[in-house]
Amino acid sequence: MARTKLFGAAIFAAFTMGLAILAPHAPAYAQDYAAVLASPDRSEADKTNDAKRKALELLTFAGPKTGWRVLDMGAGAGYSTELMVRAVGPTGKVWGQNDKASERFAARLKSPAMADVQPVIAPFDTPAPVGVRELDLVTFFFAYHDTTFMDVDRAKMNKAIFDALKPGGFLVIADHSAKPGEGVSVGKTTHRIEESALVAEVTAAGFKHVATGDFLRNPDDPRTESVHRSGIRNDEFVVRFQKP
Repeated sequence: MARTKLFGAAIFAAFTMGLAILAPHAPAYAQDYAAVLASPDRSEADKTNDAKRKALELLTFAGPKTGWRVLDMGAGAGYSTELMVRAVGPTGKVWGQNDKASERFAARLKSPAMADVQPVIAPFDTPAPVGVRELDLVTFFFAYHDTTFMDVDRAKMNKAIFDALKPGGFLVIADHSAKPGEGVSVGKTTHRIEESALVAEVTAAGFKHVATGDFLRNPDDPRTESVHRSGIRNDEFVVRFQKP
């Protein structure tokens, strides 16, 4: 009996060792986002922005994991790009896209935390560099509405994002909420977009709408003023899409 058990244990050990050898990589896992935000080398300006953007909830909702490849669109000065690169860690890779050069983004790139970020200056409707494919995540925070009044083919843009992602990859968009019925008509005036209009455009590219985040909503916002001078916290939405 003892010999039988010993033999069985040996076979099981050999089998599991074989599986470990065959497995190409350990599964990616989510970072401790609270620890990411608490990093002592982050700027005070970014920490102040965390409260406005509810950064812990936003990171949790977007779900970047160690080793992931991420494209951050409409990166601006790079606040969200830096969040992504800190979240994916040194084994990941992040591209920060802007449609034109940004001195503030260039200044942020000098920080050691941005060492694994590749800046991209490209039109919104061709956002990923040639050869960059199989992305795990694309983030597009508070800039989709800008494309509604720019010379951007949004159908082409959303298809380009779809093509750059790997199957099962995610697109997470956050933006300022417009009133029902306003669609994409107020992007230049109030810098808002109607959530349902955005969802319709993105799903038309082949994405599946898989989740909505309510942590940035404010029902007291009448959504009549520009988000830059509303005087109250803006009503905002966050949506997650997945490539089948």
